Amino acid sequence: MIILGLDPGLGCTGWGVIRAEGNRLSHIANGQVRTDARAPLPERLAKLHAALGEVVTKYRPGGAAVEEVFVNDNPQSTLKLGQARGVVLLAAAQAGVEVGEYAPRLVKKALVGTGAADKNQVHAMVQRLLPGAQIAGADASDALAVAITHAHHLASARRGVAA
Repeated sequence: MIILGLDPGLGCTGWGVIRAEGNRLSHIANGQVRTDARAPLPERLAKLHAALGEVVTKYRPGGAAVEEVFVNDNPQSTLKLGQARGVVLLAAAQAGVEVGEYAPRLVKKALVGTGAADKNQVHAMVQRLLPGAQIAGADASDALAVAITHAHHLASARRGVAA
């Protein structure tokens, strides 16, 4: 199954595509969609939607996974992140792709073994699990981590193991 992982953000949304065959994972592609902070919000959201639509059309994932929103100290930042996340979910839903949602701590635990892992530890595990992948940046790495988490959860569900 081809899985699309997404790490939503208004300034930069990471995406990663992997193939999961049983316990085997392989890297297909990854990237980042950046928007201009000076552009009006609707224009930024439209750019994000169009770019992700192209990714979905090109790779035709059988499933997708999105990192859940965390609430931070700045309500405006949280709101903008939520709007970007809505666009990410819409792009997958419009293509008929079922989406799994995972908390950041769960993604870290699935990859590193602890929900308190830092970004460097997560990135190192992504590189270990997807050897040879040229990762476009931190947001793309996070998106690949979400895709890997989804692959593990799907495999566990098929085996009847609680994820």
